[in-house]
Amino acid sequence: MGAFCGIDWASDHHDIAVVDETGSLLARARIDDTAAGLDQLLRILAEQGDTPHHPVPVAIETSLGLLVASLRATGRPIYAINPMAAARYRDRHTVSRKKSDHLDAMVLANILRTDAAAHRQLPADSELAQAVAVLARAQQDAVWDRTQAGNKLTSHLRAYFPGFLAAVGRRREGIFHPIARTLLAAAPTPGQAARLTRTQLRTLLKKAGRKNTIDKEVERLHSELRIPQMRHLPLVEEAMGRQTLALLRQLEAACVSADDLAEASVRAFETHADAEIITSFPGLGPLSGARVLAEIGDDRSRFADARGLKAYAGSAPVTRASGKSVSVMARRVKNQRLAGVGYMWAFAAMAHSDGARAHYDRRREAGDRHTAAQRNLFNRMIGCLHHCLTHGLPFDETVAFPTPTEPHLSLAA
Repeated sequence: MGAFCGIDWASDHHDIAVVDETGSLLARARIDDTAAGLDQLLRILAEQGDTPHHPVPVAIETSLGLLVASLRATGRPIYAINPMAAARYRDRHTVSRKKSDHLDAMVLANILRTDAAAHRQLPADSELAQAVAVLARAQQDAVWDRTQAGNKLTSHLRAYFPGFLAAVGRRREGIFHPIARTLLAAAPTPGQAARLTRTQLRTLLKKAGRKNTIDKEVERLHSELRIPQMRHLPLVEEAMGRQTLALLRQLEAACVSADDLAEASVRAFETHADAEIITSFPGLGPLSGARVLAEIGDDRSRFADARGLKAYAGSAPVTRASGKSVSVMARRVKNQRLAGVGYMWAFAAMAHSDGARAHYDRRREAGDRHTAAQRNLFNRMIGCLHHCLTHGLPFDETVAFPTPTEPHLSLAA
């Protein structure tokens, strides 16, 4: 490769720098974030020897956006450089701590020139895998938004209507349950809730989807919503009720978004060739499987071995050694989305796999705390997943968790 391109990305424009093998600047430009700007960038690269068989590699500080998607479509190597890493490289080129967009583009180009092997290219995932990633990540974001909206509404209700939380708190979903949301929309203040008749409560329960033991639930709500509690002044209480309705609309929108995106994620995931293998693992369903596929992709060359995938998922520990001091610590720099689904995966696997449960119990007996044992189980499962995807095999309990024949083997597992 005779040329290396660095792009300092911005929301409305991008600075381009192309250097040769000695670090000399070959070309520089500032392009707009438009189709015309992309054409200008491709012309600059063509002038520096870019061809379909020998494309000029590009370094940029993001893996998202139309510019990155368009460059990936050309088949060229794209390196998404962590901004913190780029900042460290900047000190190699200037000690005065000066900074400019052109200098940042030069730094990115020189990263490829000197240390391309130390950085990872964006994976060549299929179009379907990229679509699953968009949907699964959006669904996870919607779940976080739903939780945030629910927490805001719960905090607000504690300030003037704690009796409602006590009345609906028996259900696992609490404020997120359709019955709770339907009741709160009909009676957002303690006074309105106390005036609900049994007939109105029965109608609201049916509207929320309740089908069994309606009369018993009506009597319970009719009694608990009338329990005396501290009250604000009438006008203040009414104003807080209006705020509740506004917060409830946000929660309703977040719930609808999370449900719709979950359905779309599952539908797209189930059409992928890897779906059958991924869901063959205990603890992984269609939605959690979609989240796993979204983060690891379907480019088999992305991870050379299971160790790379384990490090990416954050399940493999980090060893720090200096002289006689050696410490093994949990990995902090990782794919947080994959690590998040990993803990749920490990927890669910223990309920569906005797081998997974036995592995967790052995780690606990060896002295691990719950989180460490769970992370170790996730480490084992993600390694098995890499093997199964690489060889096109479904999960096999006897292979993943062979019965130990000697005591020291059980601890080593």
